[in-house]
Amino acid sequence: MRAAVLTCSDRCSRSEAADTSGPHIADRLREAGWDVVETRVVPDDVAAIQAAVLHWTDEVGVDVVLTTGGTGFSVRDVTPEATLGVVDRRAPGLAELIRIEGLKKTPHACLSRGEAGLRGRTLVVNLPGSLKAARDGMDTLMPILAHAVRMIAGEGH
Repeated sequence: MRAAVLTCSDRCSRSEAADTSGPHIADRLREAGWDVVETRVVPDDVAAIQAAVLHWTDEVGVDVVLTTGGTGFSVRDVTPEATLGVVDRRAPGLAELIRIEGLKKTPHACLSRGEAGLRGRTLVVNLPGSLKAARDGMDTLMPILAHAVRMIAGEGH
């Protein structure tokens, strides 16, 4: 299975902060046997986020795009809106599950506006930007991600 990881952060894109969540997500995927075809850091900008997602979904044809960052309440947090602008079908249960599991560890998990959806045969999921929240999100996703990809490919339930 093939994946791409997108970090959405003004500060990381300007090298003002180190990206820790993107590399963690990519490492988790690789440890599980996934082929991470590319990682990228973009600013909190709808057009930049959508361009990266569209490249990976429509041109590269990855199975999964995981984003990290840009899911909070800041005026610059636009990852959910960018995602909803490119997916064909929403997958709200995934975003809800990530928040529910996060709430078991911190009440701040309810402040994530992350979304999930399908563009063609690619699953796109938004994770929060902090390393801790991204780690928790991956703990939640990893047991079900491969099954979701098989379902998308038409391999049934």
